[in-house]
Amino acid sequence: MLHLRLITPSDSTDEVVRLIEKTVGTTHLVVLAGAARNPAGDVVMCDVAREAGDELIGALRALDLDKTGSIAVDNIDLSLSRRADKAEEEAPGEGADAVLWEHLADATHEESTLSVTYIAFLTLATMIAACGVVLDNAILIVGAMAVGPEFGPLAGLSTAIVQRHPRLALRSLTALIVGFAVAMAVTVGFSLLMDALGQFSLEQLDDDRPNTGFVYAPDAFSFVVAVLAGIAGTLSLTSAKSGALVGVAISVTTVPAAANAAVALSYGDTTQTVGSTNQLLLNLLGIVLAGTLTLFFQKWLWSRQRSRFSNL
Repeated sequence: MLHLRLITPSDSTDEVVRLIEKTVGTTHLVVLAGAARNPAGDVVMCDVAREAGDELIGALRALDLDKTGSIAVDNIDLSLSRRADKAEEEAPGEGADAVLWEHLADATHEESTLSVTYIAFLTLATMIAACGVVLDNAILIVGAMAVGPEFGPLAGLSTAIVQRHPRLALRSLTALIVGFAVAMAVTVGFSLLMDALGQFSLEQLDDDRPNTGFVYAPDAFSFVVAVLAGIAGTLSLTSAKSGALVGVAISVTTVPAAANAAVALSYGDTTQTVGSTNQLLLNLLGIVLAGTLTLFFQKWLWSRQRSRFSNL
């Protein structure tokens, strides 16, 4: 269930209430006349089944309530109510399959913003991965994958393509390109420093690396794993199963490939630099492609379920 807290201008409250009352899957409607001060107006609250949430939020935005008032949405972790149970039964489809497009767009917008924190996390992840590839340490590679924040802009790009949102697409691309460029540039300097301190060496990079050699040797499985990870990551976002993102993060070879490319570049090893760059691009492409197709499929599937419900 979702909890909606609305601030409505007094002359729009009746229309908002009628909209909520006719939306299948809503319950626990509360109207507090004149309770809002900034902006001034009435406070309207209700609970709605997740599978009916996107339709209701879209209808409220069509009334320009996001401009004249406020729309706040919270997840309800526990609701002990027969009315809530009935609302979920009456709503079309299953809540786990529903996509809250407004929530998804808002979440990916925040995650795909180029910020100091985003660049710091990506740079630190790349530097950790650099230690991992030189030492051929799988634990460091996994740790670097978990720290890397790059799935946010990738999900944002997929969402922007499906929603036809060019500004979000540009924001996501900027975060990806600038973020990886800065992270790799800093890692080149880090590699040179570690070499000067005697911690990194060309011999370690060129040595047989059974645990990390895959990062500069892309193959068909690289793309397959990226596609599967992209599907899993997108489903975790749309179904609010955020815990699955950790598994997605440690299954793709984006950050390790960027790190290996940076270290190889610091030693002038063009073979590993090109191979690692190809691995990076292949993974990015696979994730975006899978995420976009997954969102298109979810959108199509949900529209069919809603049309089937409306025909009953």
